[in-house]
Amino acid sequence: MMNAGPKPDILANFNFSFPASAYRGQSVMSHPQLSVVIPAFNESARIEATLTRVMDCIEGQGWDAEVLVVDDGSRDDTAEVIKRWMDRYPRLHLVQNPGNRGKGYSVRNGLLQAAGDIVMFTDADLSAPMEEASLLMAAIDAGADVAIGSRWMDRTRQTIHQPLYRQFFGRCFNAITRGVMGLPFKDTQCGFKAFRRETAQIIFRLQRIERWGFDPEILFIARKLKYSITEVPVTWGHDERSRMSYLKDGMKMLEEMAVIRYNSLAGRYDEAIAAMKDTSAMVTAPVEHVAKARTIR
Repeated sequence: MMNAGPKPDILANFNFSFPASAYRGQSVMSHPQLSVVIPAFNESARIEATLTRVMDCIEGQGWDAEVLVVDDGSRDDTAEVIKRWMDRYPRLHLVQNPGNRGKGYSVRNGLLQAAGDIVMFTDADLSAPMEEASLLMAAIDAGADVAIGSRWMDRTRQTIHQPLYRQFFGRCFNAITRGVMGLPFKDTQCGFKAFRRETAQIIFRLQRIERWGFDPEILFIARKLKYSITEVPVTWGHDERSRMSYLKDGMKMLEEMAVIRYNSLAGRYDEAIAAMKDTSAMVTAPVEHVAKARTIR
């Protein structure tokens, strides 16, 4: 566990008064133990398999949990599939972005509307099995403010390995990230991270990067605010359907890291932190959050 110091007093100055359920059309305030956010873009081919695994895990583990799928302007029928599933699961919600905005925007939009004591996000391909969420929750329960899944802390836990070229580019990118951003983690990009809700409410309101490079930014912000961060080895299997291009998206992520460093040197994060007197208004504008009026069981 990496402890960056004592909990920041900044929490005492923030107002977390907005009710997440107000954006869902629910008749009863939901306050689950866990919120799971799944960003989705054109995922109609596999979203049902994903939801089957997630819901079976939640029920099997007996978790008090809600699931928010964030549709990032999909051009297929991803949203319609989610709506059908919502008839069966009262704590499944659909959040729809105003068009295609990127993974970072989707994760932020979902986590800022999540009501759980612990909020997390996972990729739609479930490369890290949903059952591994128990490891992140255990780290939070043990005192961490942020728990991040890691593919590289214990390579024996990798069930399906990436092609060698992806491993090479991934490790190179992580090394550059560690050097440029000063992040001492073996894996910054794993799409499997959890936060105390009050911690997420601060970090994601300070987030500026909306696409692939948001992972290093939120970790950079967390360290800047002296939150304790635990890196947790998780079981992980490569999905060959991954849409990320290490050449095209990797270059964009390097550009975004330069933007993060510039924003930091220009004092923009410090200015935003100082201005955060009242966090009752969301950074992302309220968007359509599809749900049917119903009483939560």
